[in-house]
This record gives sequence, C-alpha cells and structure tokens, in this order.
Amino acid sequence: MQNSTKRRTLSNAGTLTYLLKDSLLLFIISILASAAFTFFSTIIPQVVSFAINYVIGEKELPESFSWLAGLFGGLQFLKENMWLLAAMIAAIAVFAAISAYLRMYINTRATQSFMRRMRNKLFSHVQRLPLSWHTEHRTGDIIQRCTSDADTICNFVSNQLINLFRIVILIIFSLTFMFLMNVKLALIAAVFVPVFIISGYLFHRYARKHFQKCDENEGILSTLAQENFTGVRVVRAFGREKYERDKFEKQNVYYTGLWLKILNKMAVYWTLNNFIAAAQGMLMVVVGTVFCVQGRLSAGEFVAFITYNAMLMGPVRELGRIISNMSKAGVSLGRIAEILNAEEEDYGEEAALSGDIELKDVSFSYEDGKPVLKDVSVKIPQGTTLGIIGASGSGKSTLVQLLVKLMPLSGGDIIIGGKSFKDIPLATLRSNIGLVLQESYIYTRTVGENIAIAADGASQENIEGAARCACVDENIRGFANGYDTVVGERGVTLSGGQKQRVAIARTLMRKTPYIVFDDSLSAVDSETDFSIRANLKERNAGATTIIISHRITTVMHADNIIVLDGGKITERGTHAELLAAGGLYKRIYEVQLSLPDELKEEVRNG
Repeated sequence: MQNSTKRRTLSNAGTLTYLLKDSLLLFIISILASAAFTFFSTIIPQVVSFAINYVIGEKELPESFSWLAGLFGGLQFLKENMWLLAAMIAAIAVFAAISAYLRMYINTRATQSFMRRMRNKLFSHVQRLPLSWHTEHRTGDIIQRCTSDADTICNFVSNQLINLFRIVILIIFSLTFMFLMNVKLALIAAVFVPVFIISGYLFHRYARKHFQKCDENEGILSTLAQENFTGVRVVRAFGREKYERDKFEKQNVYYTGLWLKILNKMAVYWTLNNFIAAAQGMLMVVVGTVFCVQGRLSAGEFVAFITYNAMLMGPVRELGRIISNMSKAGVSLGRIAEILNAEEEDYGEEAALSGDIELKDVSFSYEDGKPVLKDVSVKIPQGTTLGIIGASGSGKSTLVQLLVKLMPLSGGDIIIGGKSFKDIPLATLRSNIGLVLQESYIYTRTVGENIAIAADGASQENIEGAARCACVDENIRGFANGYDTVVGERGVTLSGGQKQRVAIARTLMRKTPYIVFDDSLSAVDSETDFSIRANLKERNAGATTIIISHRITTVMHADNIIVLDGGKITERGTHAELLAAGGLYKRIYEVQLSLPDELKEEVRNG
C-alpha cells in the first residue's frame, strides 16, 4: 500500500474545538451554573428595592409586586416581620453561593480535562512528525509552544472565556431590570457599554502583533537557555561563560523591552478605562439624584440602579480586558494550530520483513541544486555485511537516514525483500531495522532502563546479554549500583565509548533482521571494536548488516565495501580488491598505517 500522511487544516477556532472535545460539556455546565449565579445576584437588588419602597416606605404597592407580598402573608405582615425579607435575601444568596461553587468546581474539572487532552495531543503529534519538521523548528520554541502557549490557551478558556459568557448574561439581566425601572437612566448606563467594548476591540487589534512578537522572542530565549544547559560542558571547557551570558542577556533585554513597550500601552489603556468608568459612575449618581428629587425615580429604584451599575461596570470593563487578551490567546492558538496542522508520518501496521536490500539510483538533496547523494546504486544480499567508508560530508549518515525514512528520497528507489520503499509502512520498516546512530542519545534513567527502552518487557537476562555483546557489561558492573546506576542528563556520567556501547546494546535488544551502525564505534578502542564485531557476528548470525565507519579495521571484514566521495560511489569491492585498485580506499588505509602499532598490526592481519 502507498503510505500517506495525516494532514489537518485547523483554523484557530477549529483548533480550539478539537482540543475541547473531551471537556466541552463540562464547560457548558459551568456556563449554566454561572448563568444561575448571575440570575440570583441580580434578583437581590430587586428585593432590596421592594423593601425600601413598599415595606419601609409608604409607596403604593403595584400589581406586579402583589404576588411577592402575597408569598409572605401580605404587605402589612411583611411590615411587621421584616426579617422575612432578610431571610429571603439570605436564601437567594445561598442559592447564588451554591451556583458559584458548582461553577468553580465543574470549571476546575473541565480545565484539567482540557489541559490533559491538549498536552497529550501535542506531545503525541510532535512525536509523529517527520525529522525534517524537527530540523526546521528550534527545540526551545517547540517546548515554549507546548508549555507557555498551552497555559495561555487553558487560562483563557477556563477563566476569561467563561467570564465572557457570565458578563454577557449579567449585561442582559442588569440592563433588562434597569430599563424596566427607568428607561432614560438605563440608557445612560447602556451607552457606556459599547464604549468599553469598542476600546477593547481597538486595543485587541493593536496588541495582537506585539503579543506574537513577544511569544516568538520568548521561544528564542528558551532555545538559548536549553542549548546552554544541555551544552554546559562545552561552554565550560572553552571558557565561554561570559560570551553565552552576554548573548542571553542581550536577548533577554530585547524580550523584556518588547513587554515593557506593550505594558506601557496597556497602562495608558487601563488608565483611560478607569477614568471613563469613574465618570460614568458619577454621572449615574448625579442624574439618579435629580430624578429622585423630581419624583421620576423612587428611593428603592435609585438604590437598585446604583447597585446594578456597580455590578455592571466592573464586568463590562473586564470584558474589554478579555477582548484585549484574546490577542494573546489568538497568537497562542495560532502557534498550537501550526503544530497540529503539520503532517504526521503514517506508521501503518508492523509486519515481518526479509530479503535483499537494493538501492537504485538513490539521490537526496537538503536544498534544491545541492545534492548530497547522487545516483547511488548497490545491492546488499540477505545475511551479508556491507561496509561504507568515506570522508566527512560524503553522504554516509544521510544514506542511513534514508534507509529508515527519517528523510524522504529525492530520487530513485530502495527495494527491500522485493518491495518498493514506497510500499513499506514505517512501522514495518523501523521494527525490522535496528539503527545505532552516530550520536548516541542516553536518557536520564538507569543504565538498564536505557538498554531495555527498545524492547517491551525485556528481562534482566536479555539486558545483560545485549550488554555483554556490546562489551559494556563489565563497565556497568563496575558502577556503584550496576545496572541500576542512574546516568546524568544525556548520559553525562558515561564516557563517549560507554555511551556508544550502551546504544549498541539497546539496538541489539530488538534482534532485527537488519542492523545499521552509523559510525557508532568511533569512540571505542580498536580492540573493543574487534570484540564487538566478533560478538555481533555470533549473536546476529544471518542478519543483514551495514557498517559505516571512518576506520578501515571496522569495515575491512565486510562482504562488500563501498567508498563514498562527494555523494557518489567511487569504489566498491572487498578489502583486498580495493587495496589492489589503488584508489581512495588504499590512501585511507595507508594513512591509518601511521596510527599506533596495535592498530597497524590489526590492519595487516585483517
């Protein structure tokens, strides 16, 4: 079958909907609880107004409030037992408190569910993205998107977006009651609502691009920190602490300056916002007082108006803040959407794979017009060993990455077991090819866990057997806790040779029919190199092996050897045939004869 990639084209809204899939119902219930809390809160000023006008005051009770007085035995009974109104207000407050609790409790559960799904989806998706995507994106920036941007989105949804619905409901309830009491005074309150909303929208448009720039530079800052923390030994070894500190400080100052610039604008915005809110409150008090003196507004209605206005203005101003914060959330959503829209590799199903490997006119270029490999053709019969040798930059490691589809072919084809490369699922390919990379990555775990990571349910016996084959068992037993010794970050407590041998043992745990060594014996001495190759021949008899090396002694026993130069195969044959040809292989051989006597002797005895 033809492998395909999974592609999404999510917009910001689509990304939010996709991430909310498991928690949307909980957020809706939280919004309903918020609506109930808002309703109960807006009822209380009406009860207070009723008490001031008709129970304490002598104003004639209108028909619309007769039902309320009837609930308590009539108006006269209420005048004699005013505590009933206090109890009613307390009961409403209790219902409001219960609604508020439910809103907070359910919202918290929804938030955790939302954040869990977002983290899981991002991590899983990034794990399945092709190597080419990872090479185009800085690690620090990816981490920043999956942490800081994810937190920004979660905070916006769980707090600000839920508050947005609450504020809209509050505006509807408050203005409805205000218009029922006095249209003109309600209009004064209502006319300020769009002022806050429009100012928030304008600030949102201005702030969006600045928030995006801040996020991008935070990613750069994270990358600088991550690179220096992981490469601290190199920094210390070359005495570059001051240089790296100054470089970090320069970026930090620039990043801080970006935030100060936008914070200054925000300070101006919120100061003007406060001034408008204060002016609106003063205007409401003055006009309300005049209406009371003129008899156009009762004392109870005036108190209710002021209460509603106080309830209204804070959330409406917050609405402006929410709208302005949409810019930051929008930027974060866009950055998350960019990750989720990236094409995943389609792994397909695992299956057995066997047979010859044949490269037919294989070509590859990282950039157009600059080929790294050009028309490479070679056949590797099943069960044989191919040695690949060549200068740095000749395309050896690139060839390895092509074999396991870490990079896509630019031209030609690879045939494995009679099947075209294009028809072999990634899961099948990578489960059948054991790969020891040139750079041995060691996790911050025990040595045993690092070896066992390639095979599920590995027994201690299997782990030790792989370690013995890789000639690292004796070293591990010399550690304080043996196989339970925890290595430092990236294997910092291991030597280069130990890391390479642990990586070899890890690959051998899978017992694959194909094994590729990408210059993975460069950090071990020649004697250990010879022992490992002898152990491999015994342990993995029948496996097709590809060995890439700069060292003649590592490849000289291969059934066939190819020499890469400038991305092309310039020589091929056995060790003896290549020496007789007198080309590049022989020149490398003669250079290595000038190495120490023990290596020279091994070459002669090859």
